[in-house]
Amino acid sequence: MKQIESHSVPKLVNPIRLQEYGVGIFQAALTKSALKKALKKQYITVDGVVATSATFIHGGECICISISEEASKKKKLIFPLNILFEDEYLAAIHKPAGILVSGNSFKTIANALNQNLKRSNLPESAVPQPVHRLDFATTGILLVGKTSSSIRALNKLFENKEVVKTYYAVTIGNMKNLGNITSEIDGKESHTNYTVFETVPSERFGRLNLVQLEPLTGRRHQLRKHLSSIGNPILGDKDYGIENLILNGKGLYLHAYSLKFTHPFTKEEIYLKDDFTERFKKIFSKMT
Repeated sequence: MKQIESHSVPKLVNPIRLQEYGVGIFQAALTKSALKKALKKQYITVDGVVATSATFIHGGECICISISEEASKKKKLIFPLNILFEDEYLAAIHKPAGILVSGNSFKTIANALNQNLKRSNLPESAVPQPVHRLDFATTGILLVGKTSSSIRALNKLFENKEVVKTYYAVTIGNMKNLGNITSEIDGKESHTNYTVFETVPSERFGRLNLVQLEPLTGRRHQLRKHLSSIGNPILGDKDYGIENLILNGKGLYLHAYSLKFTHPFTKEEIYLKDDFTERFKKIFSKMT
């Protein structure tokens, strides 16, 4: 038995490579890498002709994917998510701590999106896909595309640094009220602005600070590495913390608080927030 899915391409302004256009459209090959594998194995046709990685889509075509059920069969992940915003093009969800955004694991945010979000009614409706990442231990707001064109457009916004991201962290030790941290991470320049909003005394840690963070670049573990580099690691950070000041069992106190951007389709100015978790509020009086 084979699982066959088909998709009718609406009118397009410009031609686009199939391996870019098809991301998120087919349940059997959701990601770009899965789509490339399906193309390589000749599982995809365009108007009845076997497609390749060189195939371009111009508009009006019928794309079909045919994969044996054994190869495509997946268990269904049951994992309720808190939806912060949703329209026909995109959504924003709260990512809890202790779950990967995507990857080879069964339990990921990407695998849970389909059951939590409404299917888009637009012609380019796709399986919802996260368009950026948050670390396994980080909580907060995560943006998701619901159509193939939205997934591409949102990825472009992040690439062009047109999304303003604000995080909050709890840090250890004495800090200046505000500053900029610049360093090289994985051979690339990285920049973070920070502002200290509140400081409270702590018997074990000396001082704990509520710090607002604005990453101007998006390197892996950037905020954690930057704060550790100035001697103010994030509370609960086992990788970049100070050995005798590691907080075990409480998780990482890093929260993706807000996203600000221009909606790529409605052109509205979008400002989305994800309120602080209770563990932040227990430390700082101004948050209660």
